[in-house]
Amino acid sequence: MITRTSREHVLKILEKNQRNWNILDIGCNQDAVQYAQTAADIQNFSKFYKDKKFVLINTKELPFKDNEFDFVYASHVIEHIDDLEFFIKEIQRISKKGYIELPSLLEDNIVLSDNSIKDHKWIFKFDDVNQILLAEKKRQLIEPFITHGVLFGSLRKNFRSSLVLELYWEDKIDYKFEKITFPVKKTVFIYIY
Repeated sequence: MITRTSREHVLKILEKNQRNWNILDIGCNQDAVQYAQTAADIQNFSKFYKDKKFVLINTKELPFKDNEFDFVYASHVIEHIDDLEFFIKEIQRISKKGYIELPSLLEDNIVLSDNSIKDHKWIFKFDDVNQILLAEKKRQLIEPFITHGVLFGSLRKNFRSSLVLELYWEDKIDYKFEKITFPVKKTVFIYIY
């Protein structure tokens, strides 16, 4: 089961259960969720985590036991993964519930950064009726025109629900690969203006 939620709601759940749950932040970068006891990434960010266990991921298989965690927090991670299907199976293997945050199709197309343009492998939509995550290989539909500074400075604060998908999953992450975009000539900001 996978459904929409909000990060604020998930943070309240984690705060309430942090002493009883083993929580992993995967793809943590330098700012893991505060309630995670374990942080993990493909880059060595251990110097940022003196109060948490840090695990360096250097294989496709996640270096954790089956059901090792009560909750996996994955913020802006799955859009970077080459083998999306394998990664989803792996996070389901190591936990029975978690949170996935990823850019909406709109945000992924308007942000001018190498991270969004070159490093993102997938674009996503969430089908609320069937409660399923839809994934398609990354396509750039709009010529990016917004910097990370503008995005984090004001846009995400005011338009978060349009720019970010916030999803809670339990037991199983329902997903499928599907063409979710339509063939178009890439739009340039001046045309929008």
